[in-house]
Amino acid sequence: MNKILTAALKIFFRLLYHQFAWLYDAVASLVSLGRWKYWILAVLPFIRGPRILEIGHGPGHLQAALAAGGWNPTGLDPSPQMGRIATHRMEKHGYVPVLVNGYAQYIPFANQVFDTVLATFPTEYIFEPAALSEVIRILKPDGILLVLPAAVIDPLRPLDRCFAWLFRITRQAPGQLDSAYIDSVSRPFKHAGFEIETRIIATHNSQVLILIGRTFSDNSAC
Repeated sequence: MNKILTAALKIFFRLLYHQFAWLYDAVASLVSLGRWKYWILAVLPFIRGPRILEIGHGPGHLQAALAAGGWNPTGLDPSPQMGRIATHRMEKHGYVPVLVNGYAQYIPFANQVFDTVLATFPTEYIFEPAALSEVIRILKPDGILLVLPAAVIDPLRPLDRCFAWLFRITRQAPGQLDSAYIDSVSRPFKHAGFEIETRIIATHNSQVLILIGRTFSDNSAC
């Protein structure tokens, strides 16, 4: 049953990210009880700028927030549908989008050009050695990697408990952000050559996990 559920969810989320990308915002808002946009903005205080690459930019909310904050954001995403949605969002807010259709395993940029590379709620690609090797290649020597792998809804109300359960059974979030989970998601980054700092941010009756990765040559504060 678990294998069937996993396979079905992969198909569903692939369709949601590609053919049905126009539904993505509505579904993300529904399953997070409106918290999803607040979750992704939790990475902003940790950014080291000014040149930022967002891997998996999706519908472009974070791209717009980065531009509004004075950073110079670039987005990379394999979904042409998401590229069109993000372009429309950026242009609607008066920003010039810099979006590239591509994959994290083959990032089409020169060496050491970005101050921060970030990914919010990425799929399994973010743990692949090829993707992490590319991130290290394009980061400046004192650059950082920010990854927001998961958020957990605080089960304060019956509706919160219901959606926290839904998040767990669809495997979009762990049961809790405990040390075992944090160790498991941190391990691939450490193996790739990152020193990892973890932060758990409380926002809108939920907890957001942020991983801050620095290469071993960079021990300066964020």
